[in-house]
Amino acid sequence: MRKSLRLTVLLIAAGLITAETRAQVDPHFSQYYVYPAWLNPALTGAFDGQYRVSGIYRTQWGNISSPFSTFGLSGEFTTEKNINYGVSIMRQTAGDGGYTYTTGYANVSYTGVRFGPNQTKRLVFGLQAGMIQRRFDRSKLTFGDQWNPIFGFNPGNPSQDALSRNSAAAFDVGAGVMYFDAQPGKKANLFAGFSTSHLTRPEDRFSASGNEKFPMRYTAHAGVRLSVNEMFSITPNILYLKQGSAEEKMLGAYGQYKANDEVSIMIGANYRFEDAVSPFVGLTFKNMVLGASYDINTSDLGKLANGSNSFEISLSIIGRKAAKTPEVEFVCPRL
Repeated sequence: MRKSLRLTVLLIAAGLITAETRAQVDPHFSQYYVYPAWLNPALTGAFDGQYRVSGIYRTQWGNISSPFSTFGLSGEFTTEKNINYGVSIMRQTAGDGGYTYTTGYANVSYTGVRFGPNQTKRLVFGLQAGMIQRRFDRSKLTFGDQWNPIFGFNPGNPSQDALSRNSAAAFDVGAGVMYFDAQPGKKANLFAGFSTSHLTRPEDRFSASGNEKFPMRYTAHAGVRLSVNEMFSITPNILYLKQGSAEEKMLGAYGQYKANDEVSIMIGANYRFEDAVSPFVGLTFKNMVLGASYDINTSDLGKLANGSNSFEISLSIIGRKAAKTPEVEFVCPRL
C-alpha cells in the first residue's frame, strides 16, 4: 500500500510539473554522448574507425512499481567521401499502463569542411529523419468508476471513460552542426555543437485536443579536452537543452588515464541543475568502451519518491582497419 501511495503522489507531482511547463520532455540520458542520434546528428561518425555500435540502458525511479526504463541502440559508419551514416532506435517503457515511447532514426553527416594544420579542424553538418511512436495498453489501466467505496477495486466493472486512441505515430526530422579540433599533440582540443529536434513539429495525438504539436528541442553542448601529459587528460563539458518552457542544464568533467596503448580508465561526474548529481566511471579496452553512471537525485520530486535514483550502463564497440591511418591519435569529441 505504501508503494502504491508513493507512486500516486509521484505521478500527481509529475502531472503538476508537466502542467506548469506545458512541454513534452523527450527521454534523456546522463551519458548523452554515447547516443549521438539523441544529442546531435552531426556527431554521426565522429570517431576513429570504420564503424561504431553503441548501446545504452537507463532505469529510473527503481523503488516504485513499473519504473521508467530506456534502451538505446545505434550504429554508425564512416566513409572516405566526406559522408557518414547512422541508424538508431530507442525505446522507453513506464508505468503500469504499458506506456512505450519508441523512436527510429536514420542519420547522415557531411564532414567535408576542414581547415587548419593537416585539416584537423572540422565543421560537420548532420541531418536525421525517422518516426516517433507512443502507445499504451488500455487493458492495464484502472479508472475511477471501477472502484467501489465499500468493496474497493473491481476489474469486472466496465468503465465509461472513453479513450479515442491508444497509439500514435509521427514523422520527425532534426538537424545539427558540430565543430571540433582533432589535432593531436595539443594542450587543449575544443569541441562544440548545436542541434534542433522535431523540426517538422510532429502532432501530439495524446494531447488534450488531439492536435497539439511537439515543441522543438534545442540542444547546445561543448567542452575541451585538456592534456595534462601523455598519460592523463581532463575534459570539462557542458550541456544545455530547451524544449517548450522546460530546460535542462548540465555541467561536468571527467579525467582519463591511459594505462597503456590498449587500456584507459575514465572517472568523472556531471551535475544536472535542480535534478541530480551523476558520478561516472568508464573503461576503454582495445576497441571497446564500457561506462556506468548513477544519478543521485536532488530534486523535490526525488524526495517524494523516497530517494529513488537512476542507473545507466553503456557499451560502445569501434571497428578499425588492421593498420590505422594516420598513425597519430585521433582526438574525438567524446562529450
